[in-house]
Amino acid sequence: MDFPPRPSPIDQPVALYVTCLVDYLSPEVGIAVVRLLEHLGITVTFPAAQTCCGQPAYNGGYQHEARPLAERFLDVFHDAPVIVCPSGSCTTLIRHEYPRLFANDPARAEQARAIAARTWEFTEYLVDGLGRTDLGLRLRAPQTFALHDSCHGLRHLGLGRQARALLGAVENATVVPLEDHDECCGFGGLFSVKMPDLSAALLSKKIAQIRAGEAPTIVTGDVSCMMHMNGGLARQGASQRVRHIAAVLADGLPEGMRHA
Repeated sequence: MDFPPRPSPIDQPVALYVTCLVDYLSPEVGIAVVRLLEHLGITVTFPAAQTCCGQPAYNGGYQHEARPLAERFLDVFHDAPVIVCPSGSCTTLIRHEYPRLFANDPARAEQARAIAARTWEFTEYLVDGLGRTDLGLRLRAPQTFALHDSCHGLRHLGLGRQARALLGAVENATVVPLEDHDECCGFGGLFSVKMPDLSAALLSKKIAQIRAGEAPTIVTGDVSCMMHMNGGLARQGASQRVRHIAAVLADGLPEGMRHA
C-alpha cells in the first residue's frame, strides 16, 4: 500500500491523541507527554472531541462497528499537522489499518492515508521525527531500568531503539537487559479476554523474567502492557513495577516543569 510522503514534523505544532487507557487509567502519561514536548519548545494542542480510535472493535473483527469511531478520528484530527500518540498499538491502527478500513471509500481513504502519514508514536516522533535523543533530562538519584517492547510497537512500527536511546541519554539512568524483552506479555487487547489461559501463561513467564532481572523498574511504550504486567506483579507481591517511557522521562525534567 502506497502512502504519501511523510512531512517533516519539525517546527510544527503537535495534536496529542492520548488513547482510552491513558485517558481513563493513566492520565499521568498524557500529562508527561505534554510536559516533555513543551520542555522542547513544542506547542501542544488537545482536540477535546477525540474518542476511541476503534481498535478494540477492529481487532475483534467488527470492522463495521469500528468505522464510525475511525471516521470521528479523521474528522477531529483532519487539520492537525502532526499527531503524536503515546501508544504503539493505537498508532499502528491509525497508520496501517485506517487506509485498509476505508479502501472502498475513495474520499475517506485519501483522508486516512494523509492522516496516517502525519501520525507518530511518541518515542518515534522524538527520535526519528525531531532527531532528538538527549532531551537534557536528569533523574534526582541513580535508577536502573529494563525495557519491554510491545508487540505492536516492535513488529508493526519498528520501535525499540528509540526508547533505549532516549532513556540512555538521561543522566542517572542505567539501562540493563530484560530476558525475552521482545516477547508478548499476554495482554493483546481482546486476546486476554478471549484466551485467558494462554494470556495468563504468557504473563506468568514475563513476570518470572522481570523478577529474575536486576531492574526494579520496567519501561514500556504501551499503557496496556504496563497495566497487564503490573497486575501480575501486584498479585505476586513483587516489588518491581512497570512504567510508561513518557512518565519515566518526565521524572528527569527540571523541578519546576515536573509539576507545572
